[in-house]
Amino acid sequence: MPDVLVVNRFRVPGDAAEAFRVDLEQALAALAGCAGYLDGRIGRNVDEPSLWALVTTWEGPGSYRRALSSYDVKLNAVPVLARAVDEPGAYEVVDPDTVLNVASSRSIG
Repeated sequence: MPDVLVVNRFRVPGDAAEAFRVDLEQALAALAGCAGYLDGRIGRNVDEPSLWALVTTWEGPGSYRRALSSYDVKLNAVPVLARAVDEPGAYEVVDPDTVLNVASSRSIG
């Protein structure tokens, strides 16, 4: 399974930025302790400082989904992740010659 890049974006008012940064660092630490975690970074937009990002890389989509179920992540990351901009955030990593995922319907059977 190819690596997965997860991008969570947040809009944070300037007066809440420092407290949010602490919360985001705790969320990243909780995620980093999970199986399948490869890397993670926190960023803030240079042109629009109220826009923040948490970017993590995982061994695959299953690793990320299982991480969200861990007790430490539910306690320290999920409350922060719930504040993310509502948009799809999991991306397959595209390297040269990567065979891309094919969109298909999933059936329950």
